[in-house]
Amino acid sequence: MQHAGKLICSGMGARMDSEPKSWRIFADVLYDFGTALDFISPLCPQLFLEVAGLGNFAKGMAVVAARATRLPIYSSFAKEGNLSDLFAKGEAISTLFNVMGIGAGIGLSSTVCSTTQGKLIIGPLLSAVHIWGVVQEMRATPINTLNPQRTAMVVADFIKSGKVSSPAELRYREDLLFPNRLIEEAGSVKVGQPFRRVLSPRLVEELRSTFPNEKFLLTQKSDKAYMVLEQSATGEDALRGWLVAAFASEMERSGAGPRDTVLNDAYQKMESVFPMFVSEVKSRGWYTGQFLDGNHSRIAYAKSE
Repeated sequence: MQHAGKLICSGMGARMDSEPKSWRIFADVLYDFGTALDFISPLCPQLFLEVAGLGNFAKGMAVVAARATRLPIYSSFAKEGNLSDLFAKGEAISTLFNVMGIGAGIGLSSTVCSTTQGKLIIGPLLSAVHIWGVVQEMRATPINTLNPQRTAMVVADFIKSGKVSSPAELRYREDLLFPNRLIEEAGSVKVGQPFRRVLSPRLVEELRSTFPNEKFLLTQKSDKAYMVLEQSATGEDALRGWLVAAFASEMERSGAGPRDTVLNDAYQKMESVFPMFVSEVKSRGWYTGQFLDGNHSRIAYAKSE
């Protein structure tokens, strides 16, 4: 069951790249859940195999998620060429605290946790402290890669104040529980939706003429904007699309005209400010060479003869 959990979780790697902090928290919650099932499995002998198997399944998923998110989190602290050194120091700190935890566990097992009732009280308390500590760690970690949430926050700050926030300034404002929430000031953009759900073939041709030579397509439906990226789109392409959506949303709220006109005007405005904007984004420490949308729902055009 643990191996099955590892195999199933291994198929979610792209989502972990996009939201490593949320997945790291999820991994620790899942591991504590699996440990709790391991503990209670002897208390229900008729269902021992099922409960213990589910516990190991959860821990298998947790181990893969924790290991997979470790590298992008360490990378956010790395200077050029010292990632291995950071990883080694991180493992040393982890080993130190594991040994301290084992010592504390031995002490507790011979005192307050010597009875089942004591274990049932102390276990959840220690788990709560553990999860709280992980959440604080993840909130304090600045990630400099662009994903949907961080891109929307960067664009929203630029629209509101004309300034670009750094990864360190955004870290405590990231929503780690609901990372896919839409930000109205950034155009309420949803990215990576299935192509056929948001675009028709006729609309694709219209949008390609509206956004010539771009690696994104953008359409608005009700109060949301849907963006589809080309396979080779980078963080800069995503920023361009998000700026268009944010400007278009701002113009619509001010009653600037019909939707088609608004998109064209927003695109022209994006073109005028983008060189300065992207230069500021890079100078603030953001990596724009890649956009991590998590599910890789992108479009590829057939090459013309």
